[in-house]
Amino acid sequence: MNWAARLIGGRFHYGWLTVAVVFLVLLAAAGTRATPSVMMVPLEHQFGWSRATISLAISVNIALFGLMGPFAAAAMQRFGVRPTLLAALGTMAAGVALSSLMTHPWQMVLIWGVMVGGSTGVAALSLSATVVTRWFTTRRGLVMGILTASSATGQLVFLPMLAAIAEHHGWRNVVWVVAIAVAIVIPLVAFLLPERPADMKLRPYGEAHDAPIAATGSKQNPLAIAFGTLAMASKRRDFWLLFFSFFICGASTNGYVGTHLIAMCGDYGMTEVQGASLLAAMGIFDLFGTTLSGWLSDRFNSRVLLFWYYGLRGLSLIYLPHAFGIDFFGLPLFAVFYGLDWIATVPPTVRLATDVFGKESAPVVFGWVVAGHQLGAAFAALGAGMLRASLGTYTVASMISGGLCLVAALIVLRINRPAKVPEPQVV
Repeated sequence: MNWAARLIGGRFHYGWLTVAVVFLVLLAAAGTRATPSVMMVPLEHQFGWSRATISLAISVNIALFGLMGPFAAAAMQRFGVRPTLLAALGTMAAGVALSSLMTHPWQMVLIWGVMVGGSTGVAALSLSATVVTRWFTTRRGLVMGILTASSATGQLVFLPMLAAIAEHHGWRNVVWVVAIAVAIVIPLVAFLLPERPADMKLRPYGEAHDAPIAATGSKQNPLAIAFGTLAMASKRRDFWLLFFSFFICGASTNGYVGTHLIAMCGDYGMTEVQGASLLAAMGIFDLFGTTLSGWLSDRFNSRVLLFWYYGLRGLSLIYLPHAFGIDFFGLPLFAVFYGLDWIATVPPTVRLATDVFGKESAPVVFGWVVAGHQLGAAFAALGAGMLRASLGTYTVASMISGGLCLVAALIVLRINRPAKVPEPQVV
């Protein structure tokens, strides 16, 4: 890594190269997380598994993905970002490749639910928060927006390609393509991702030139770090407001739309590739929307931004069942409107967590908040599958998801509000 620093010289801060490596890691992990939604219909046809059964494996994957967040952030503090990430990527690639041999539902739950869900939970938003707080003093919102966009966009942009492979060559070829993509990023992490700016004899980007170069770390057990931070944060009302609002965020994005939109399009006579292309279009708009959200969170009140994000997302989900009945503008309008808002909530949420809990604790606190996000996603993935199986339509699930977003729009206005100081009475 020192050779990489010498190669770039003083042309730009090494933190930007770190962001590029993490961007690619998040892109690969997000594509991995999106794969089961492409496999849902082929598995249903080949093995006769119901969507509720497949949704169970996906919900386990999503839940473990979220629950790993705080422990991953704590492990990065204790063992380092690179060793933790290399172990996760190796497990991820091995698990995805192993799934090509599965023939029973329990195998999908074990491999895609436990192995892949746990390993992708390391290469997730808690990784972004750790890198941003370590490497940047200014531009944090913008960088968090870029990394968040890679996570969400990777989950969507690769779907048309994976759906086309599944349609023409079978779902097992999809599995091998994803496993190879994950394996490719492993050497990038091994050779180009340093632990901290101090390892490169640098200060975080934007820090004053006379500030001391600090090399901090923790020798605590990762479990002690994670649960100790949870015990501290759970005593604050702001933590629970962040947790439940992000629970709704997860339920209304990758839990419902990310998991079920392709299958929903099939209910209206669209092919898997058409449904995946719709998600990919949303991913393109998300890249702009989430990056813009990061820029805005550096300049405007994060509570107000979240109010608009959740409110507009709720309205778009309530509109979704009607979009299929509008010939030309129905679904494209939803794709643009919803795509810009897909996961734009992350940069303002990280900003609020940092403001409330401080720079050192924020990554682990945010990891617990992300756990709420993924529990909400697991709840929606399983719940929408069960509603579809019993009612034969996704309309009720769309209305419930949209209504929850409107509730979240009100919840976020209470986060990190300054306490009212009573005015002295004049006698």
